[in-house]
Amino acid sequence: MESATYNDRPEVVGHLVPHAPDSHIPAADTLNRHDIVIVQHEYGIYGGTDGENLLPVLRRLRTPAIAVLHTVLSRPTAHQKTVLEQVVALTGAAVTMTEAAQARLIAGYDVDPTKVCVIPHGAPEAPPLRLLNPSGEPVILTWGLLGPGKGIEWAIAGLRLVRHLTPRPRYVIAGQTHPKVLAEQGEAYRLMLYSRVRALGVAGLVTFERAYLEQDRLDRLVGRADVVLLPYDSPDQATSGVLVEALAAHKPVIATTFPHAVEVLSDGAGLLVPHHDAQAIGTALKRVLTEPDLVSGMHHQATRISQNSRWTVVAERYRTLAVTLLSRAPVPL
Repeated sequence: MESATYNDRPEVVGHLVPHAPDSHIPAADTLNRHDIVIVQHEYGIYGGTDGENLLPVLRRLRTPAIAVLHTVLSRPTAHQKTVLEQVVALTGAAVTMTEAAQARLIAGYDVDPTKVCVIPHGAPEAPPLRLLNPSGEPVILTWGLLGPGKGIEWAIAGLRLVRHLTPRPRYVIAGQTHPKVLAEQGEAYRLMLYSRVRALGVAGLVTFERAYLEQDRLDRLVGRADVVLLPYDSPDQATSGVLVEALAAHKPVIATTFPHAVEVLSDGAGLLVPHHDAQAIGTALKRVLTEPDLVSGMHHQATRISQNSRWTVVAERYRTLAVTLLSRAPVPL
């Protein structure tokens, strides 16, 4: 995708310029010079209604392609459904990152089920070092791009149930505002959160980290966390990279009941809470911060789960899938 941020980086071999006529031609021609194309599919990134500008690129491809589906909606619009069905039809394989998303795709969309497989979201090979917070305060962490739908307002309200613990916990909200949210709404969501913190009397418990976090800095932040909190609003979130990375760091997780969280946390690696429920979030936080045996069990389960999501394991599964597609591809004349 055309962006001044990436124009000069050596790994960039071509561009797809949203809304530019015929941009798909050089983009596809560049991709056709490679052995395999892996398309990270999300509705909002390719331009056109529901990202439909991706489709001309796929139609022009001669190279076998794998579509990695980051969002599989349970209640798509007719156009969203059509776009995703065409993405799957125009690629040789479709990857979902959870079994829940695979089942939803096969049951709710007109796709060839033999094309669909599950490869989990990857995570770092080794967890960050466990770092002690110098102040002794337990650290609750939410990280990622900020915007409506993250549910952080419910997390802030839930802090009222743990503000009298000794030592008092600190809730760190780390991440920039999502660029598209910033362009359309400015910092309205972040300002609303600031206002909510003041109104609920928890200002002493909340810290905002607004800067973009390079990996080393993020590792230090995660290393200091005692619990990762994912209070997301959407019941449709089939994949969460933050969830995978939190488990890879062997951290206890509290999450709302979005499909990916239900799938990986139900065996004890975390606690699930209803959407939009500050009381439930606060109760779960209190348990994690005061029940060491519970945390020990979560740590054990997170360690077990994360073994299958190491990047070397995930990459090998993509390599195997790529070799399979290449073996089926017609030999060019």
